[in-house]
Amino acid sequence: MSEEAELRRLRWRCRRGMRELDQLMLRYLERRWPQADTAERAVFERLLDTEDDRLWRWFMGREAVEETELRDIVERILALPH
Repeated sequence: MSEEAELRRLRWRCRRGMRELDQLMLRYLERRWPQADTAERAVFERLLDTEDDRLWRWFMGREAVEETELRDIVERILALPH
């Protein structure tokens, strides 16, 4: 799959049920994805498999992210400049 097709596919997957989640996911895709290594990209795709309500609780700090890799990427996304 070409890089452009991959980005289109990921943009679609970044569309969530809440605008705030859309913005967080798309911010990562635009600002971090290009330099992310294969392992980090795989973790981001796993994050995209997570249910919206759980993502919201994680990003709002209302629920702890148990898995280290997912916690790290949530923190990385939250640290990105707006």
